[in-house]
Amino acid sequence: MKADKLLFGAAYYDEYLPEDRLETDMEMMEKAGINLIRIAESTWSTWEPQDGVFDFTHLHRMLSCSQKHGIQVIVGTPTYAVPTWLVRKYPDILTETHAGPERYGRRQNMDIAHPMYLKHAERLIRRLMEEVQPYSHVIGFQLDNETKSYDTCSTYAQKQFVTYIRDLFHDDLDLMNRAWGLDYWSNRIDSWEDFPDVRGTINASLGAAYQKFQRKLVTDFLAWQRDLVASCARPDQFITHNFDYDWIGHSYGMQPEVDQWEAAKALTVAGCDIYHPSAQDLTGKEIAFGGAIARSLKKDNYLVLETQAQGNHGWLSYPGQLRMQAFSHLANGANAVEYWHWHSIHNAIESYWKGVLSHNLKENATYREVCRIGADFAEHGTHLVNLKKHCAVGILLDNVSLDALRWFSIPGGPSYNEIFRWVFDSLYEMNVECDILSPNDIDLFSQYKLIITPALYSVSDELTAALKRYVETGGVLLSTFKTAVADRMLKIYHDDLPHGLTEVFGMTYDQFTDAVHVGLQKETGNCVHHWMELLLPEQSETLDRYDHPHWGDYAAITGHRFGQGYAAYLGCYTDSDVLKKLLAFLCAKAGIPMEEAVYPLVVRRGTNGLQKEIIYYFNYSETTMETVYHGPDARVLLAGQETVPSVSVKDRDKLTLHGWDFLILEEI
Repeated sequence: MKADKLLFGAAYYDEYLPEDRLETDMEMMEKAGINLIRIAESTWSTWEPQDGVFDFTHLHRMLSCSQKHGIQVIVGTPTYAVPTWLVRKYPDILTETHAGPERYGRRQNMDIAHPMYLKHAERLIRRLMEEVQPYSHVIGFQLDNETKSYDTCSTYAQKQFVTYIRDLFHDDLDLMNRAWGLDYWSNRIDSWEDFPDVRGTINASLGAAYQKFQRKLVTDFLAWQRDLVASCARPDQFITHNFDYDWIGHSYGMQPEVDQWEAAKALTVAGCDIYHPSAQDLTGKEIAFGGAIARSLKKDNYLVLETQAQGNHGWLSYPGQLRMQAFSHLANGANAVEYWHWHSIHNAIESYWKGVLSHNLKENATYREVCRIGADFAEHGTHLVNLKKHCAVGILLDNVSLDALRWFSIPGGPSYNEIFRWVFDSLYEMNVECDILSPNDIDLFSQYKLIITPALYSVSDELTAALKRYVETGGVLLSTFKTAVADRMLKIYHDDLPHGLTEVFGMTYDQFTDAVHVGLQKETGNCVHHWMELLLPEQSETLDRYDHPHWGDYAAITGHRFGQGYAAYLGCYTDSDVLKKLLAFLCAKAGIPMEEAVYPLVVRRGTNGLQKEIIYYFNYSETTMETVYHGPDARVLLAGQETVPSVSVKDRDKLTLHGWDFLILEEI
């Protein structure tokens, strides 16, 4: 979706405020350059306090006042938290999960497969759409909020699952039993009426199939909401959703509960929620990987629908960092930055997840920095909106492989998302930008000079054939350990590993073990951890061997010229420095130019709507850093701390960035 300006804003909740200050808030937003608010996604019990009784007072207050102040609005469908009357009427709307029955209280505790939940949600959405139709400044709609299946294992969901499986296997029980290996431990199913409760399964194929089905529930749910909203929306209004990520106290990796590529088909523009450490722990990595995933969903710019202003405990940004973070989002292709949320809440569970304003609701340091960001966006937005990225590297991510590494985890070792972040973070620190690919992006492989498959455990023959063609026709491929082990049902292939790719890599293996006091012969120290495959080079060259008294005859890293391309296989989990050396070697093989700067200096590039190259420089550290600019003559579009001595920059000019500083250049 091409935007005519940068969007800058916050989530706003008139219904939560302790006093009527709507006019005051909108005046403060207008002063700050905020041009967008998101409303309504949490308000079912406010809009419909009793069954069929509607009250949209707060909705119209917010819409009327924002229109007066020239602030555009995204309206969220309020379906991710159910009211008490609905649960009283249909108690089983609170779903059953693997952990047992849900209880009322928290959000996202309902069964999205429940027919009465869907019936009442549809009625509410249709009424909401009627209410907002007169307001021309409503520019788009957000479907639900960070939707997942909420691990529903209800009778409704499991009944649909059996129907889904019968269709998948063409009603052939023998085919299903063979595909999943259900003869093991007498798990065989010989009648559809005997299909067991999935919560007890010890079979990874069946368990992962149900997880895939749960993701399909999310895809279908968002498509269903899209159809409801689109039937009432204007042609110029967009439809989005705020996808989130895996969570370890902040955004971390690919969301395991949603197939975001499939779910995004319901949207006109992708949206995301990105939360990250700040202050001394700010790295920009979460902003970069979240943006790379969001950008990949529609192969276009995206909206950051939630990120932190003050945020959770320990997230308060150093002075200047909030501004740096906002431009970091833009540098990865975002067209909008929205804070969750405008005002800090005075009660309930998220009271200390602070917004732009603190609990006294007055101007503060965060607000004043937001004002500066708003002014920057207004002044320079036409040069920064719709940034197009041109990445030479693609990382292939896969929900099924993520499921597999949950069922067959590396003992004491990294999870799937940790392996992904090991690869992504290493590239980030080398200033090698990348796109994220899904297994369905086969037709896009040829666009990339280097493709990486971190722990791509589950592969189809179609995918391995596509990777083979990619290398044969000149691409460079890096696969890590646990790649091409099993089919899409998680049944392990019974030929040589990696399945379908031994010719490409020129090697195989049939043994693996825990890495205890293991190094590499070309490195110092014990740099191999948790997992090591004992590689057997056949046609490949050995790039490094294990340094170990018993495993030293085996290769750890191999490389092989195949066709016009090159394929490397990394058979172990190593220190990041080892991985970076391998990545640098492969970038050179692929003809990918390397930035002179390395982390904590971060460089992001793209082309703006004026067909000019935009170059962002960020210093994610306390220390003053220097680098050298290489490229055509450029002008300084914006300087974080306004310390640049000249308004123009020429090839080989030295650039200085102070701590937590940034610089934006535009090609002349």
